[in-house]
Amino acid sequence: MATTSPPASTDLGINHIIADPGVILPFVLNNALHVVGALAILIIGFWLAGRADFLVNRALRHSKHVDEMLRGFFSSIARYFVLTIVVLAVLSQFGIQTTSLVAVIGAASLAIGLALQGTLSNLAAGVMLLIFRPFRIGHAVTVGGNTGTVRSLSLFWTEVVTDSNTQIIIPNGSVWGQPIRNMTTYTQPVTTAQLRVPVPTGWGLNDACTRIKDITVATPKVQAAPAPSVLLDRGGTDNGIQIVITFAPDGDSTGSIKNDILRAIDEQMEKPGRQQRAA
Repeated sequence: MATTSPPASTDLGINHIIADPGVILPFVLNNALHVVGALAILIIGFWLAGRADFLVNRALRHSKHVDEMLRGFFSSIARYFVLTIVVLAVLSQFGIQTTSLVAVIGAASLAIGLALQGTLSNLAAGVMLLIFRPFRIGHAVTVGGNTGTVRSLSLFWTEVVTDSNTQIIIPNGSVWGQPIRNMTTYTQPVTTAQLRVPVPTGWGLNDACTRIKDITVATPKVQAAPAPSVLLDRGGTDNGIQIVITFAPDGDSTGSIKNDILRAIDEQMEKPGRQQRAA
């Protein structure tokens, strides 16, 4: 059987294109212009994306209600939005129809959104928490039925550490959708205690107030703020003049502080007698 050779017209056509500059030159120039235009779009697009990132970050930096993480999130959205437009422009530069591509991307985004609706709800809740800031790092809170100290807050979850040093990761959807109790936002009132003592024998009123206040200030576990106060009042069975000592104890130490103050006053009262016995 005789073998058939490839048509000679194909080789002649290729050789004709290669040998004839008038045929290949417009093809090369046309595609080179497309490549140069695409490169120019990419360079300008990347510059614009960087500027969008910088401008959004700088604009949000002046707001006290926008967290640093949230600034980075919004600036990244602006940057990727510009880059998406740049990619579509580059594809259009090569004659690719982007309308159908945009429709495919939209359908894919919808499908991904439906599949990840729980995760996206946590993301939306995280954005709301970062904007409105119902609590901050280090606050003692009750969120999602859990009580502890906030260790970190991300776009998807909140980390709480309990008093027993147990880590709890709570999805932001559960945090934002339930009541939040913050025990740190408002300063707790300082607990104060009072001690009433009669005016020591032989002490004048002004001298007694000064000396007893000095004793109270020097007593351990008495907080410096608010400062202890010493005032005069009438009381007791005989309605006599009493010295009212008001102080802020450090923790649960009111009883020991009162004991130390009374002991120090008694020692001050005994000093003149000791000096006379020593003489």
